[in-house]
Amino acid sequence: MTDMVEEQRIPIRSPQWRALHDRIQVARELTSRLNAVPFGDVDTRNAVLAELMGRPLPPGAVVFPPFHATHGLGAELGERTSVGHGCSFLDLGGITIGARTMISPRVTLVTEGHPVDPSERYDFITVAPITIGDRVWVGAAATVLPGVTIGHDSVIGAGAVVTRDVPPLTVVTGPGQVERRRLG
Repeated sequence: MTDMVEEQRIPIRSPQWRALHDRIQVARELTSRLNAVPFGDVDTRNAVLAELMGRPLPPGAVVFPPFHATHGLGAELGERTSVGHGCSFLDLGGITIGARTMISPRVTLVTEGHPVDPSERYDFITVAPITIGDRVWVGAAATVLPGVTIGHDSVIGAGAVVTRDVPPLTVVTGPGQVERRRLG
């Protein structure tokens, strides 16, 4: 496993930020529509998700509403991936989720933030991608922070806050990664 990806800074008063801001408004409208679709209307739900993500869902992938995405175009799901109810993808930095990965309800994937230094905090947003490998299980209400890579076949326990890379075949439990053990 490599070190976490370094964050990119985007100046708030820039053409790049303006373009992101405009897309965020579109994503807000699309997620609002998505979350108003009757649960049984899978075709409409998938059509709105395809518009939000800029491509149809891969075969067997499912996203259960309510679902929220900052940008939408920054999230890529693998085949047969499942995203549970109440998930939030803050995806300005990009989120890649591998095949057959299970994202439990109320999971938050955060790729964006602000500089820690108070003198820069209101002038920039920071972004760094999240990469989640194949066959990962992310437990309910877990939070994954910017720049993290989670290796294949790992398990992130419910409520965990993942602040650094997780090797393949690893179990991480509790806030702050209290326990780490290898699987297999």
